[in-house]
Amino acid sequence: MIFGNIYKPMLEEQLAVLPGPLRNAIRYLRDNDMAVHEPGVFNIELDGLPVILQVLDLDTKDRESLRPEIHRKNIDVQFLAKGGPEEAGFYSKDETGQVDEDLLDTPRDILFFCNDPEAPEGRIRLVPGSYAIYFPWDVHIPAIQAGAGPAAIRKIVIKVPLESCLPGDARQGEES
Repeated sequence: MIFGNIYKPMLEEQLAVLPGPLRNAIRYLRDNDMAVHEPGVFNIELDGLPVILQVLDLDTKDRESLRPEIHRKNIDVQFLAKGGPEEAGFYSKDETGQVDEDLLDTPRDILFFCNDPEAPEGRIRLVPGSYAIYFPWDVHIPAIQAGAGPAAIRKIVIKVPLESCLPGDARQGEES
């Protein structure tokens, strides 16, 4: 998992160490006013790479009502465009979680785990401008309420294909 904010002065230095598709996703979020973008799911291209852009208006919820999730084919670049604050839980996938719903082989590319009070869950706090990048091994729980009650948020998710971030040799190795 990688966490940052588009308004921080060292953003370009932070982006320099990321694969190009992830840099492009963060720059897209920085360069476009996502707070006024229409809600919905959109197929867009970032430097010629097809990605999925989700613009979601929702309310944060108490942690117990949310399920941990992962993705297999995509890296989630999640961004808080407005509202909040929001917290997000995270932990590394260790193959011990009990599956609640498996939709990995569908276009949604998502697997939900049952909540596990023993999971070594960490938390980050997102304010407008914050982003979190979740890789397929990062279990994540977005949209957790940060205060005593729910808060309205505008959440942006860019789904970047994992294979677009792998070195050329790694991609060829998976294809053989």
